[in-house]
Amino acid sequence: MKKTDVLIIGAGPAGLMAATYLARFKRSCIIVDAGASRASLIPKSHNFPAFAHGIGGDEILARMRRQLNDHGVTVTEGTVRDLQKNEGRFVARYASGERVTTAKVILAAGIIDKHPTMAGWKEAVVDGLVRYCPVCDAYEAQDKRIAVVGDGEQAWAKALFLRSYSPDVTFIPLDDAALPEGAARELDEAGIPVGSPLKSLERAGNALIVTGADRMTSSFDAVYPSMGAKVRSELALRLGAAHTDSGFLQVNDKQQSSVQGLYGVGDIVSDLHQVSVAVGHAAVAACHIHNALPRKLVKGGAAPEARQGRLSQP
Repeated sequence: MKKTDVLIIGAGPAGLMAATYLARFKRSCIIVDAGASRASLIPKSHNFPAFAHGIGGDEILARMRRQLNDHGVTVTEGTVRDLQKNEGRFVARYASGERVTTAKVILAAGIIDKHPTMAGWKEAVVDGLVRYCPVCDAYEAQDKRIAVVGDGEQAWAKALFLRSYSPDVTFIPLDDAALPEGAARELDEAGIPVGSPLKSLERAGNALIVTGADRMTSSFDAVYPSMGAKVRSELALRLGAAHTDSGFLQVNDKQQSSVQGLYGVGDIVSDLHQVSVAVGHAAVAACHIHNALPRKLVKGGAAPEARQGRLSQP
């Protein structure tokens, strides 16, 4: 069984940043990743620091991996199937059967966005036709024909947010349930029409065609699904970690969960899904972990009596 100071589950921006900090703190760490980082779906981010003309998600991950490799840490490809805690230490079991014991765990597994069924979904995301984060890219969607597909308060709020960037925003519900009076009024006052419930979504060149339950079709330049997400927090929840109804981990100001020694960073704890937020979480968690672990002293140096003599010299 392998032994390490810290096990990091997930090699998106949050996990990679945490591993880089810990490596520079000279802490042993293992970072394991299932190969499905949400960041890899970012066509180009324009609000990531230092890249005025934007940078793609895959490039962010590649640069961060190279930086981590420079400190002697590589990403282990695999999936953690089980996480147990016993006598103050964690034991993680990979899908391969391999086990790792560790003092601390950082869960950085992120989320999986839900989206309407459509052929070529991933390519549509890469081409900027299907978008998830108006905070990230509404600036680039200015004056486009936009549809928000979903239900619930977050979907209505997303449509209203986007209305500040485009005069042509349509809200497409998932079913024919009546909107709450307040939401219907806000959408109407903002000039956001409510379409027929979604029946299908398909691509036609550089546009997306929405077909409603009334069989009417509409063409849009961009569609923002707002259908919730699957939070990859199962490992923490099995340990009894406090969480929201949606499965997001509840953490303190040091990113530590209600399970001592288990930390959550990035999308798994926040509904502000930003790369900059994720790396900030990682820095806070890594620093707290380093200070919580036993101090490591560099071997060698002068003997105590020699140090005393050196200090007494004028």
